[in-house]
Amino acid sequence: MSKSYDLGKKGEDLAAEHLLGKGFKILARNFRAGKAEIDIVALDKGILVIAEVKTRNTHYFGEPEAWVTPAKQKLLIRAANAFVKYKGFRGEVRFDLVSVIADDKGTEIRHIPDAFYPVL
Repeated sequence: MSKSYDLGKKGEDLAAEHLLGKGFKILARNFRAGKAEIDIVALDKGILVIAEVKTRNTHYFGEPEAWVTPAKQKLLIRAANAFVKYKGFRGEVRFDLVSVIADDKGTEIRHIPDAFYPVL
């Protein structure tokens, strides 16, 4: 696999561990709906959390969360709707972001609840 794929996979694993440590229950990873993919689907105190993970090995190009564009948000919303329908979930849905910087100095994980809100 490529270095960027390996880095992304490592970041998703670290993000899942981080969320588990905060008491989240992981329901799915890499849920696909057409072109859209949700990195992590979890439950946090009854709230369905759609978590996008952005992993980088440097801050050079800015913070990882800056790369969650409106187009990416639209895809996440579409995938979240598919997941909710597929599972018959009835309840609150939240969109979180987990930013991971993994470099030779260590790993920095930042969890941003309610990173964005779906626009109707």
